[in-house]
Amino acid sequence: MELSDTNLQALTEYLKKTLDPDPAIRRPAEKYLESVEVSQNYPLLLLTLIGNSQDTVIKVCSSVTFKNYIKRNWRIIEDEPNKICEADRVAIKANIINLMLSSPEQIQKQLSDAISIIGREDFPQKWPDLLKEMVNRFQSGDFHVINGVLHTAHSLFKRYRHEFKSTELWTEIKLVLDTFAAPLTSLFTATIELCNTHANDISVLKVLFSSLILIAKLFHSLNFQDLPEYFEDNMETWMTNFHNLLTLDNKLLQTDDEEEAGLLEMLKSQICDNAALYAQKYDEEFQPYLPRFVTAIWNLLVTTGQEVKYDLLVSNAIQFLASVCGRPHYKNLFEDPSTLTSICEKVIIPNMEFRAADEEAFEDNSEEYIRRDLEGSDIDTRRRAACDLVRGLCKFFEVHVTNIFSGYVSSMLQEFAKNPTVNWKHKDAAIFLVTSLASKAQTQKHGITQANELVNLTDFFINHILPDLKSQNVNEFPVLKADGIKYVMFFRNQIPKEHILTAIPLLISHLQAESTVVHTYAAHALERLFTMRGGTANTTLITVAEMLPYVEVLLANLFKALSLPGSSENEYIMKAIMRSFSLLQEAIIQYIPSVISQLTQKLLSVSKNPSKPHFNHYLFESICLSVRITCRANPAAVGSFEQALFIVFTEILQTDVQEFIPYVFQVMSLLLEMHKNEIPDSYMALFPHLLQPVLWERTGNIPPLVRLLQAYLERGASAIAANATDKIPGLLGVFQKLIASRANDHQGFYLLNSIIEHLPPECIEQYKRQIFIVLFQRLQNSKTTKFVKSFLVFLNLYCVRFGAIALQEMFDSIQPKMFGMVVEKIIIPEIQKVSGPVEKKICAVGITKILTECPPMMDTDYTKLWTPLLQALIGLFELPEDDTIPDDEHFIDIEDTPGYQTAFSQLAFAGKKEHDPIGAMVNNPKILLAQSLYKLSTACPGRVSTMKYMQWLIKRISWGGGQHTCTVFQFNLPTY
Repeated sequence: MELSDTNLQALTEYLKKTLDPDPAIRRPAEKYLESVEVSQNYPLLLLTLIGNSQDTVIKVCSSVTFKNYIKRNWRIIEDEPNKICEADRVAIKANIINLMLSSPEQIQKQLSDAISIIGREDFPQKWPDLLKEMVNRFQSGDFHVINGVLHTAHSLFKRYRHEFKSTELWTEIKLVLDTFAAPLTSLFTATIELCNTHANDISVLKVLFSSLILIAKLFHSLNFQDLPEYFEDNMETWMTNFHNLLTLDNKLLQTDDEEEAGLLEMLKSQICDNAALYAQKYDEEFQPYLPRFVTAIWNLLVTTGQEVKYDLLVSNAIQFLASVCGRPHYKNLFEDPSTLTSICEKVIIPNMEFRAADEEAFEDNSEEYIRRDLEGSDIDTRRRAACDLVRGLCKFFEVHVTNIFSGYVSSMLQEFAKNPTVNWKHKDAAIFLVTSLASKAQTQKHGITQANELVNLTDFFINHILPDLKSQNVNEFPVLKADGIKYVMFFRNQIPKEHILTAIPLLISHLQAESTVVHTYAAHALERLFTMRGGTANTTLITVAEMLPYVEVLLANLFKALSLPGSSENEYIMKAIMRSFSLLQEAIIQYIPSVISQLTQKLLSVSKNPSKPHFNHYLFESICLSVRITCRANPAAVGSFEQALFIVFTEILQTDVQEFIPYVFQVMSLLLEMHKNEIPDSYMALFPHLLQPVLWERTGNIPPLVRLLQAYLERGASAIAANATDKIPGLLGVFQKLIASRANDHQGFYLLNSIIEHLPPECIEQYKRQIFIVLFQRLQNSKTTKFVKSFLVFLNLYCVRFGAIALQEMFDSIQPKMFGMVVEKIIIPEIQKVSGPVEKKICAVGITKILTECPPMMDTDYTKLWTPLLQALIGLFELPEDDTIPDDEHFIDIEDTPGYQTAFSQLAFAGKKEHDPIGAMVNNPKILLAQSLYKLSTACPGRVSTMKYMQWLIKRISWGGGQHTCTVFQFNLPTY
């Protein structure tokens, strides 16, 4: 693409169309931009529009498009083409900083984020001047420019807060500190002086305080990994100014808005965060400053109101106290009973109250409420901070704190009993307080793992939680219902099973509650209860027999909940559906026709505009479970599922719903593997389309596509063989593409192994030599451990399938004596790297055949390799087996399903059973070796001394454990 006015105008028109709400207009524009983004000058055209367009909307749209383009394409991935040409990379880095600093704030932030993405990949090696260029802008005196630099630096350095320690990381941080720390400190002090000078000018103060917030964030990032020498030497400067800012009260900076935090609150919040960092990690160096920060933050907490705008400030301030009180050498600051009482009364209790803003969020912004309350989102709440403070205090003062709060809990419950309708918030606070007191340790997966023994959780459940859940009106006191459900969920490991069983039908009934929070919590609680382990690792605490009376109402209420307002794509409900299927198994078969109809309707609906990755993932998992459960009992039912699903799948494939296509391939693989006889013609009609290059260019498609092709080979080998000329070159072309990639070569071997195993030998005879040439070329040019392991499994599988003589003759036909080189240089030294019981078994059988069924190993120069090869095989036998995970599907952890983009999201319940290609042929490779050695020694008496190996084997005779048009992939290999 040339940098021309014509192209700029065309790009402007397409960008406008991407903003159109009509998918018929928007999607073609998005497709066009996707198709041209690989063109040279495309990113420079976007930057030109950002700098020169007169239309603000186009400028903003261009900046967002540019940032997303950089995010997708800047990283250079090994074995994949460079998506941005070097000339464009150089031009981008030469121009982006000036453009960012001269742009309005909204655009500046987008470009700043793009710079941080580029910096993550290129700084410091490929962009050594970045820091100096940024630091030089501090001298400009223009705080619009300075704030642009600070925002960029924050985007670039904030990753230091979560990166693992490494030599490269330390080297980079040292470079940053050497260049950046002193100028940042000078800017900090100069900005504070300007704040004092312009204390009465609100417009100037806003800009200056924006700078101070960014400076405080940079301080946190640069000090997170370790205490830098520079900051330790200048701690007095930083901490004195931080303390002064913490106690500052400038009326001009106060806002009338009750929800949006002002600049002063944001700055103080970050300072609390910084102080907590130093108190936790550098307590010895920070000790002289700690008392004054404790006093300042204490005063801040007792004088700050309940308005929403103060939430982050109060939360961070409480977190500071929590981090301090839990450390042994600060214990003396809190051990006075009056201090503890004061903290409980003035800090903890007030911040546990359910405010009007919380109630509004509960009712009108349920998704955000759930995200904060249930998931523990990044935005800490006052309540969570207060809960952490309770835990911190209980570390050293558990008895005293429990006694103080016991009185408050009793008082709150009494107030509720007097007038439940008016005083329900008192009970809410009491439940939250009990939860905070009792939960000493918890995980999201297992709930509370360690509880305060001074709190009787069962009694509280019986007396105060169960009555609310037993109420016939599921819509009464929705906050208390949610509290009760959450209590069951949190303390499921502490509440006796009989009470859990009492709660289950109550939770099922609450799936019908009008409140989104209540029915979401009910679904989540059921899902968590269904995964609790019983007496043995592979059994659930809740059994199918115990659930049988509730199966129909459970399924009905779960699917009804999806029709409630605000929950049409509720991931918690869909996950509960999935987990219910997994628990109940055959008990749901009679309901499957209705269930699969509802699932396919939902799939068709969400495919129009996929927006909830987790919901969609659990939806596909539920479909897979429906198929597996039904077809396990009735294999013939697979046709009914194909009839129900293929209409939707066809729609997804034709409209190219990229997010769903990898899932569709996995479900199709599962269905295809269910067939026992010839596969339907509908599958074979699709086969040529699966070899189209565009599908294989998307990395997320590769694993499920390979799995699907393997299923075709396993179930439809005869149909493929019948049209071998059309189909096999395409398959081998895919293999050739995959084997060239270090990231995907193992997928290429999966496909090749299936070709070797399932296709008739005559179909692939003409390609065998070329296959090995490709493998040897890759081995020579880019040898990796992963490739070698896969190669060893393949060549031994080839040996098992076609015989040791065929393997030896193949190698020696490529190059004289190559067979000996492979045995000596690859098999003998590398065989012990092979892992996995099936892989080891294949290799053991293959090597046994080489040892005992290959005459050249006895009669030629290869004879000297016979004993070392046998010793290598014995070494393979002697290696300890890797720990294997039991086939315990119900407990599969699928908490962190990835998003879409290029990631491949594995469906746990579409999983393929491990396949042993020689299972029926050989049960125990050690027995095979013993028998084969015996035959060999009998056939060649006196020529092979095997006695010591036979003795070893006797002692250890156990074994663990249409016309295809894909021209890009035509199998056209160079001659060796």
